[in-house]
Amino acid sequence: MKIIHTLLLFTFLSFTTSYASVNDFCVANLMAPDTPSGYHCKPLANITSDDFVFHGFVAGNTKNSFNAALSSTFVTDFPALNGLGISAARLDIAEGGSIPAHTHPGATELLIMVQGEITAGFFTTSAVYSKALKPGDLMVFPQGMLHFQVNSGKGQATAFLTFSSANPGAQLLDLLLFSNNLSSEIVAQTTFLDLAQVKKLKARFGGRG
Repeated sequence: MKIIHTLLLFTFLSFTTSYASVNDFCVANLMAPDTPSGYHCKPLANITSDDFVFHGFVAGNTKNSFNAALSSTFVTDFPALNGLGISAARLDIAEGGSIPAHTHPGATELLIMVQGEITAGFFTTSAVYSKALKPGDLMVFPQGMLHFQVNSGKGQATAFLTFSSANPGAQLLDLLLFSNNLSSEIVAQTTFLDLAQVKKLKARFGGRG
């Protein structure tokens, strides 16, 4: 019986061990399949110092529907993050722009203000936690919470974001609602929006129906 318990414990530990915990690092081989534990490792003989450096963490193009840009360094952008449980992004929001309500199913987010003013917040079923942020301020958005960021000041606002996952994922509420082919009548009925407004938003975000 003692042997069985030992084997069960060994099996459990084997399944709960990620690539990062059994190796010092595991630079992702993006040509291989992604798995629940992350990407398979690039052969050690092929790894150089360049694999651990990311270039291009600069302001993105804010000329779009949201007047905002996200320059990401997720595992698919920076393979050295594979298995390490971290990633980052640069957020630039033009005056009057915003990042609409969205969630990161796979990560907690930490926002670090650098320039301008951003009003940010997240929702629960019973409350909204919102604050105007200025350079030097930080705000945390717990994993899975619906949250937003709005440029509430003059000029461009910039923040750096960090995530507790190499691939946090994102679900934008506006895109989920208005970029699909679900009939406008059903969207209107389930959101209590006017049908004309739903059709207008579908046209803006590329939806059909």
